[in-house]
Amino acid sequence: MNEEDLISKKELLELTGISYGQLYRWKRKNLIPEEWFVRKSAFTGQETFFPKDKILQRIERIKNMKDGLSLDELADVFSPSSNIQSMSSAQLIERNIVTSISLALFEEVAGRQETLSFDDILTVYVLQKLLQGGDMTRDEGKMLIAVMREHYGAFASKPCELALVRKMGVPLLFLAESAEQIYFDKDAKWIFRLPLAASIEELKLKLNETEA
Repeated sequence: MNEEDLISKKELLELTGISYGQLYRWKRKNLIPEEWFVRKSAFTGQETFFPKDKILQRIERIKNMKDGLSLDELADVFSPSSNIQSMSSAQLIERNIVTSISLALFEEVAGRQETLSFDDILTVYVLQKLLQGGDMTRDEGKMLIAVMREHYGAFASKPCELALVRKMGVPLLFLAESAEQIYFDKDAKWIFRLPLAASIEELKLKLNETEA
């Protein structure tokens, strides 16, 4: 990680207006991952730094949501895994989590499903978001379903990105821990890079809201 991608603890506290106590309470509650606390040598000795964009986005989200959710509920939202084991197709449509159109496309690839696991719900949710945003075609959507069902479990709840590249109209869709480390022909173009952690958070919030 480049030095310019990091922010010191002192700068972070000044910029966000949070206290030292809040920062470490959120760490203990797993709202901020342990691996984001990066110890580095500085003129004053060892100092703590953070990945700048990630920590600023996370703190903004915590501040926006903490009045409506407890810290334990927030920890569940930010966790890459879920307490929800499965849900029926009918419940997902009834609660407006996904549409019947995206669910039908999912079933074209995966077959008829009475209940969907959380990973499959995430797949349909992401599929719907990308189709509605015009970021992919139906055929690319089918590729997404196949890739997610075959490979997403291998990440064992670690953060990862879904990305689509096209060259001369031919799509390449992949999952990676970080698309930053992927290189390809200069004639190919990024269509999107989607960190799945953000979609997981959105989905969990929707599920929480419709349960309430």
